Amino acid sequence: MADFTGVTIGFVLMLAMMALGLHVAVAIFLTSVLAALVYFGPGLLDTFATQLWAVMNDFILTAIPLFVLLGELLMRAGVTQRMYSGMSTWLGRLPGGLLHTNIGASGLFAAVSGSSVATAATISTVALPELRSRGYNERIVLGSIAAGSTLGILIPPSVNLIIYGALTGASIGQLFAAGIVPGLMLIGLFMMAIIVMSIIWPGTSGALDEPATMRQKLSSLSSLLPPLSIFVVVMGVIYTGWATPTEAAAIGVIMSVGLAAWNRALTIPMLHDAFLSTVRTTAMILLIIVAAFYLKFIIGVLGVPQAMTSFVADMDLTPMGFIFALVIFYLILGCFIETLSMLVGTVPIVFPLVVHMGLDPVWFGIFLVLMMELALITPPVGMNLFVVQGVRGRGSVIDVFYGIIPFVGVVLLAVALIVFFPGIVLWLPNMMF
Repeated sequence: MADFTGVTIGFVLMLAMMALGLHVAVAIFLTSVLAALVYFGPGLLDTFATQLWAVMNDFILTAIPLFVLLGELLMRAGVTQRMYSGMSTWLGRLPGGLLHTNIGASGLFAAVSGSSVATAATISTVALPELRSRGYNERIVLGSIAAGSTLGILIPPSVNLIIYGALTGASIGQLFAAGIVPGLMLIGLFMMAIIVMSIIWPGTSGALDEPATMRQKLSSLSSLLPPLSIFVVVMGVIYTGWATPTEAAAIGVIMSVGLAAWNRALTIPMLHDAFLSTVRTTAMILLIIVAAFYLKFIIGVLGVPQAMTSFVADMDLTPMGFIFALVIFYLILGCFIETLSMLVGTVPIVFPLVVHMGLDPVWFGIFLVLMMELALITPPVGMNLFVVQGVRGRGSVIDVFYGIIPFVGVVLLAVALIVFFPGIVLWLPNMMF
C-alpha cells in the first residue's frame, strides 16, 4: 500500500521546486530520485537508463519537433501578416470589428502551429499596432489575443495532445478529431462574447472597416487558403489512414517550406533561426517527458494508482462529483504552475482514477486541455498574459489581467458544456474511428 503522506510531501515538494524557478524537468526528476532513494534505495536508479531508452524510442514523439518546426516556418515566412489581413476582410464588419480577427486568426494559426505561446506572440506582433491606431479598448484587445491564442493547444495538431496521448496510450488520431468541434465551439463563444461586450460597451471597438466587396473577400482567400490547406492535408492524411501523425507532420513541414519559397522568404538565415528555435523547444519538451515517464514509473512501483483508486472508491464519489473536484483542483493548480508542468506532473496520478471512474480517456484529454487553457490565461503565472504583455512593451500586465476576465468566463462555460454534453467531444472521433 502506498504511503499517502510521502506521496503528498513529494507532490508538494515538486510544486515548490517549480514555484522557486527550478526547471520543470529537474523538479520532476529530483522528486522521482528522492522517492526511489527513500523507498527502494539506490538500486532502482539503475532503471532510469532503461526508462530513457523506452521513452525516446517511441515513434509518436517524433511528431513533436516536426509540428514545432511547421509553426516556426510559417511564422517566419510572413504567412501570419497576410492571414490577419485576409481574416479582417471577412470579419471586420461584425460588432467588435478586428477583435473578431484576433480570434479567427488565432484559430487558423493554431490549426497549423500547435502552440499557444507561439500563437500569442505572433498574433500580438501583427494585431497590436493596428488596433492601437484605430482606438480600440486596449484591455479588451489584449484579452482577446491572450484568449484566442489558447486555441493553439486545443485545435489539432496540438503538441499537448500528443504528449497526453504518449503518457496515457490514448489514440492521437482520436484526440485530434476530438479537439476540432470544441475548438470551433470555443471560437464561436469567444466571438459571441465580443459581440455582447461591443453592444453593452460601444467604446470597446474602434472604427469599423468599410464593407468589403465580394471581389475583395474572394481576393483575400489567397492569404487564408495556404495555412488552411496545410491543416486540411495534415489532418486528412491522418484520418484517411494514409499517414501516421508523425508522417503527416513531415508532410506539413514540406508544404510550409514550399509556402515560404512561394513568399520569397526561404533563406538560409530564416531556416537557421527556425531550426534553432525548434531544437530548443523540442529539447525542453522531451526532457520534461523523460522526467515525467520516470515519475510515472516510480509512482507505479509504489502502488500509488491502485491505492488512490481504492481511496476514491471508498469515498463513493459519482463521476460528476469527481469531475467537479478535478475542475477545482486544476483551477487552483493552474494559477501557480505552467501548463506543461500541470500536464506531465498530474496525469500519472490522475489518469488511473479517470479510468476507474469510467470516464472516456479521449474526453478527459480534451477536458484537461481546456483546463490548461484556463491556466494559460489566469494570473499570477498565466503564460499567455505575459507573452502578450511582453510584445506590447508598455504599461502594466494588470491591463491584460483585466482584459482577460470575460474570456476566462467563456472557457469555464466551454468546460461546463463538454461536462454536461460529452457528445461535443466524442461525436466526431466516434464517427471517424
